[in-house]
Amino acid sequence: MPHYQGIRYPFTPPPELDHKVSDRHPVAIIGAGPIGLSMAIDLAMQGIRTVVLDDNNVVSVGSRAICWAKRTLEIFDRLGVADRMLEKGVTWKVGRLFHGENEVYNFDLLPNAGHKMPAFINLQQYYVEQYLVERAAEFPGLIEMRWLSKVIGENIEADYVTLQVETPDGTYDLLADYVLACDGAKSGIRERMGLAFKGHHFEERFLIADVEMAESPFDDEDTHERWFWFEPPFHSGQSSLLHKQPDNIYRIDLQLGPDADPTEESKPEKVIPRIKAIVGERPFKLDWVSVYSFTCAKLDQFVHGRVIFIGDSAHTVSPFGARGGNGGIQDVDNLGWKLAATLHGQADPSLLDSYHEERSIGAQENIKNSSRATNFMTPKSNMERIFRNEILNLAKDYPFARTLVNSGRLSVPCSLAGLSLQTTSTLARGLTPGTSCPDAELEQGGEKSWLLNHLGGEFVLLTIGGSTRNLTLDGVRHLHIRTDTTVAGLYDCTGNVAQQYGADLAYLIRPDQHIAACFELREPEKLLPALQRAQAIEPLKATQ
Repeated sequence: MPHYQGIRYPFTPPPELDHKVSDRHPVAIIGAGPIGLSMAIDLAMQGIRTVVLDDNNVVSVGSRAICWAKRTLEIFDRLGVADRMLEKGVTWKVGRLFHGENEVYNFDLLPNAGHKMPAFINLQQYYVEQYLVERAAEFPGLIEMRWLSKVIGENIEADYVTLQVETPDGTYDLLADYVLACDGAKSGIRERMGLAFKGHHFEERFLIADVEMAESPFDDEDTHERWFWFEPPFHSGQSSLLHKQPDNIYRIDLQLGPDADPTEESKPEKVIPRIKAIVGERPFKLDWVSVYSFTCAKLDQFVHGRVIFIGDSAHTVSPFGARGGNGGIQDVDNLGWKLAATLHGQADPSLLDSYHEERSIGAQENIKNSSRATNFMTPKSNMERIFRNEILNLAKDYPFARTLVNSGRLSVPCSLAGLSLQTTSTLARGLTPGTSCPDAELEQGGEKSWLLNHLGGEFVLLTIGGSTRNLTLDGVRHLHIRTDTTVAGLYDCTGNVAQQYGADLAYLIRPDQHIAACFELREPEKLLPALQRAQAIEPLKATQ
């Protein structure tokens, strides 16, 4: 029996089953995974009502996505679940890379003292979904969860969508102004709409095993590590990964090759000897096993009128570098404020086009990095293998070669620089518009706090240092950070704000905590045009 025994959520017959005609919902979300649930919470925090439809009534089975990156954790913090995730999750800091039985090099993901969130935590997807379901329940008037509700068809009009929903008590129609497809890589609505998923399928198969084990396999039981092997002695010619999750569960990934039979390789009599070869005689129990292959692909267009694709329904990548779930949460962060502004009548629907513009680039970057990792891990010819192995040989003694080693580039936020909502900076200093805001520790009246928590989820005029203190922008909250102790207010107590952002500068910050524009005191006339550009009030083209 798996270690985690999730709650079975009850099916509640919706009113449409009795009345046959549905009230029109502002937003219907298909899929109650991390992406769909996060989307519902983000919109609820901005006063937008959603109905979430899921064909199941439990959270995910098996650990699935487990690596959550700093930017994702910062988004989860804004959504109200990061504290629970940090409390439960495992923060690993030491990574070791092996070739055969020899360690090539190791690296340390030292926590950044100037940031609230660590670089990564490991936490099973079922816990993340549980925390999100419980957070969604805190918005009873804004989020309606409908379990065992499978969307089997849709009729898309110019200004609304009618969904056909199948339940244990019958089928009904549901009307929504917008439909958000968060139904994963095998998206039903994407398939029914006939949308091509363009990319490359990798034939290589991999085994994932979650193993419950009280005794740590690492050299130092008190240090959580991540070990990756190229051509390990216990799994000849392939690759392997080992790292820890909560509850003494260890994730083991094993490359099997393209000819592996998923059914046979999933059988305990096949899996257990492979695990013993790694952990030796330590007692363990299999918790979950999956054999998979993967596709790196994306839609040509994420926004199709009133239907918008998010997460794996819009783009898929290999698991190497943990870019799937993290990329999907960044989709949520990008779309939420734009859709809320549109539904509140504060922005033209054309603002939604920038979601595709910005996140399509993010998806392409993730596909590029995960494809490169896969190609490095699984050389397709003898010459590619020789090249890969020589890089590994060099990396042991020469740091420059380590930049060429690719066991999965860890997820980082992509830059939106030069895209249509950003105003290009003419300054030789300051952060580039399109950059995700770095965090920093602040102090006021002896109380410590964090910059990103103060930014929140709205447009903010951020000013730093004395000369920009009196800048204002109508309708936009002003957040001033002082760099000296002579005046009251939030203080840059460690100097990280001035070091990262620059002193005596002003920034227009978007609701998703990306920089829309950067100015000096002498440029107040540029503030309003920058805000209009960030809201797509101006035509979608980059400023020169």
